[in-house]
Amino acid sequence: MTAGLMDDFPPTPDRLVTLANWRKAPFSAWGFRNVRRLIPTANIAASGRATPLEMSLEEIGHIDFNGYDGNPTTLSHALRATDTDAFVVLKRGRIAMEWYGNGMNATTPHIVFSVSKSICGTLGGILRDRGLLDPDDVVADYIPELASSVYAGCTIRHLLDMAVGIAFNEDYEDPTGDVARYRHAAGWDPLPAGETPIDLRGFLALQKPDGAKHGELFHYVSTNTDVLGWVYERACDQPYADILSEYLWAPLGAEHDAYITVDAHDAMRAAGGICVTPHDLARFGEMIRRRGVADGQQVVSGDWIDDINERGDPGAWSRSELADVFPQASYRSQWYRIDRDRGVLVAFGIHGQWIYIHPEAELVIIRMASEAMPLDPDRIRGWRRGFDAIAEYFL
Repeated sequence: MTAGLMDDFPPTPDRLVTLANWRKAPFSAWGFRNVRRLIPTANIAASGRATPLEMSLEEIGHIDFNGYDGNPTTLSHALRATDTDAFVVLKRGRIAMEWYGNGMNATTPHIVFSVSKSICGTLGGILRDRGLLDPDDVVADYIPELASSVYAGCTIRHLLDMAVGIAFNEDYEDPTGDVARYRHAAGWDPLPAGETPIDLRGFLALQKPDGAKHGELFHYVSTNTDVLGWVYERACDQPYADILSEYLWAPLGAEHDAYITVDAHDAMRAAGGICVTPHDLARFGEMIRRRGVADGQQVVSGDWIDDINERGDPGAWSRSELADVFPQASYRSQWYRIDRDRGVLVAFGIHGQWIYIHPEAELVIIRMASEAMPLDPDRIRGWRRGFDAIAEYFL
């Protein structure tokens, strides 16, 4: 519940959202929609002309499925029972249903965590189309500062596909592990007393290999996407937020500015720091569903979307740490294809952020949430069943 959080002047300690607690329940319900009041950010400018989102509402709250606890539930009940902040269903680009909680509405920016990676992967296709980079280029050719790190011998394609042989453990709940140190570098958590400050790019340059050959396995590591954003900056000679605005956010017809968190040296967290409105995230998902087209304009080439659908490596996925969550998936260009038969694409972020794209049902579903656990496999599986049930309803 957000009631009472940050509503006194000053707030009492039990109602105060800070850099130390903004990702913890119940403070996250306020923190996830007010990130720029906690962390420095850079603006991602929207278009002067928004792609229309027409309404064609249907009553679908009755759709039933087995929820996160394995018991039958309905969509209406699940939205209220699972810390959902925003939920938007597009059918053929029209809003068929939307629901908001915890102070959210259609135009409130909300952090989308690793959905940011799929935005970054899509931007890579646009920059390739413009001749600004080639996925087979070597990372160190753009960023010589990484020549003594794990990234020295890898390509942009290895970054896009999470196929870097890096010794990094993506454990979100280890208070002293790799992710904790990463968050300190990015400015997402207060620096512990006595610890030497380091900026995000300096942290990336410290990452070491784990002995695995680049390209042979899927190993999900967020720092790969931050390196990818740094490559884009070098390729375009612009800040990442400006690149996103010029090549993606404005062309797809976003209605509202988005923003992205930055560290003390203005390094932008491409891997998880983007905050967007529900309607604009829906516009982005619809553009992907339509093979890169938004309001009649080709934003990213259709062959980049086809490549995501056709070129992911199921074998590499089956050996990964996430195979039990999406058993029939593959990963390509920072997108999950979770149903290889039906071509269902997913962008996914911790604490319950989703874009679900079902081409056969002509459906895009957006979910933003403030779930207490970063990764709850039961909730992931439960919402997957819910999304599939909605798709079946519209088929």
